[in-house]
Amino acid sequence: MVTKLVAPNPSPMTLEGTNGYIIEAGPGALVAIDPGIDNPVHIASFVRAAVDSNSRYAAILVTHGHPDHAPGALALRRETGAPVMAHPDAKFPHDRKLENDAKLTFEDETITVIHAPGHAHDHLVFWAEKERALFTGDVVIGRGTVAIAPPSGDMRQYQATLKKLYDVYGDEALVIHGGHGPTIRNPNVKLREYIEHRKEREAQIVEVLGDGPATIPQIVSDIYADTSQELWPAAARQVLAHLIALGKEGKIAAERVQRPLTAEESFILNPQLQGLGSPQDIAVIRAELGFGHAPEPLVRFSLVS
Repeated sequence: MVTKLVAPNPSPMTLEGTNGYIIEAGPGALVAIDPGIDNPVHIASFVRAAVDSNSRYAAILVTHGHPDHAPGALALRRETGAPVMAHPDAKFPHDRKLENDAKLTFEDETITVIHAPGHAHDHLVFWAEKERALFTGDVVIGRGTVAIAPPSGDMRQYQATLKKLYDVYGDEALVIHGGHGPTIRNPNVKLREYIEHRKEREAQIVEVLGDGPATIPQIVSDIYADTSQELWPAAARQVLAHLIALGKEGKIAAERVQRPLTAEESFILNPQLQGLGSPQDIAVIRAELGFGHAPEPLVRFSLVS
């Protein structure tokens, strides 16, 4: 049995909030996945679930270190004493490093660890064998798509992760429990949609460059013309991730544009985050979209013939 507890951190980036999960792994044994934010009421709901079922937490698993997923794990550890388990490269405190394909065996459930880079370099996905369920964090979510943005996001790694999940678990999984949004009841279809979406978006970028060299703001204004301009800075980060991948493959060339950015170009490439929400919301935006590391210059991209 799986119980979902949604953290009280709704926002455009987190949808209704960050999904946390409790798996009944055996008589008196629970496993928590992504307790989310360090919020006393939210953490108390995890503690109460154990008390109500006369159980204890055998493990606290974290999909990745973004600020809407990891801090609650440390808070739950303080309350319960359960060990926190995470990716070997996780920067937050944890008790056990989880290697790829490691199996966590409990009396009534076996959970396989899947290294799943792309959205973040320290991302894990968990496969619960008895439940036939994938817990995907921010690799796959219940509504919409996810941000793949430099410097922590890598488009080719993300596409490889999606393919691995589709090839290995697409026909096995009954359900996907994502990090945000509703439960996914058609894993095979959803994974295929995610794979095709990234291919289609990259084809659109290449098509724009086929008409001549273009900057990221020009590409965004073309292929996201029907999307609210408020979302163009986020779209620009996805475009950049595709362009970095294409550049590493020798398919495009880049040249710095030697002039100051216009106001619109600055808004798309280097938006001001103040006023977009609480400090917690802004921290999530920075982690998800990679803003704030260094100002993005204006670069003109062209196809390599």
